[in-house]
Amino acid sequence: MSQEKQSPLLSQSTTHVRCPWCGSDPLYMTYHDTEWGVPCHDERTLFEFLLLEGAQAGLSWITILRKRENYRRAFDGFDVEKIARYGESDTARLLADAGIVRNRLKIAAGIRNARATLHLYEQGDTLNRLLWQFVDGKPRINHWQTMADVPAITPQAEALSKELKQRGFSFIGPTVMYAHMQATGMVNDHLLACHRHEALGS
Repeated sequence: MSQEKQSPLLSQSTTHVRCPWCGSDPLYMTYHDTEWGVPCHDERTLFEFLLLEGAQAGLSWITILRKRENYRRAFDGFDVEKIARYGESDTARLLADAGIVRNRLKIAAGIRNARATLHLYEQGDTLNRLLWQFVDGKPRINHWQTMADVPAITPQAEALSKELKQRGFSFIGPTVMYAHMQATGMVNDHLLACHRHEALGS
C-alpha cells in the first residue's frame, strides 16, 4: 500500500473500523482484513509482493490488486526459477498481455529480481532471512493515530533498499520497500483504532 491521498478518517462498515485507505471497495477491504500487515515468511509470497510492489510504482495499489490474478497467471504463479529463465519471447508475451501493467522497465525488473532471488538461493540464503533481518526478525508494532502519521519511508526501508540494490535487485527504492514491509507484516501500520491493529499484536 503506497502512501496514496486518503481521508484521515477511518473506513467503517457495520462490524469493523478499518484504516481509511481501503475505502468501501470489497476487494480492498478483504485485502486489508486478511493480508495487509500479516507477518509473511513464505518465500513465494515474499517474492510475489516484491514483484507487485515494483509494478505498482507510480500507480495506486488497488490497480495492481485488481490485476493480481493476471500477474499470477502471466508470471507462472511467481515461480522464481521459471521467471529467472525468461527470455526475449517471454518479455514480448508480457508486453502484449493487457491483464498486467505493460511497462518494459517493470517487466524487466521482475525478471531481474527473480534472477537475483535465485542467486540468493544458490548462495544458501533466503528472502525471508534477508528481508526480516531489517526488523530483527519480528514485526515492528507502530501506534499511528491517523494516516498523516504513517511514514512513506523509514531508515530500515532505506537500508533494505540499499542492500537489495547491491544484490542486483531493481525497482526496489525505499518507498517501494516500505510498502513491501507494510504488506508482509514486517511492520504493523494499521491505525490504532483499526480492528486489525490489536489482532496483529499491539
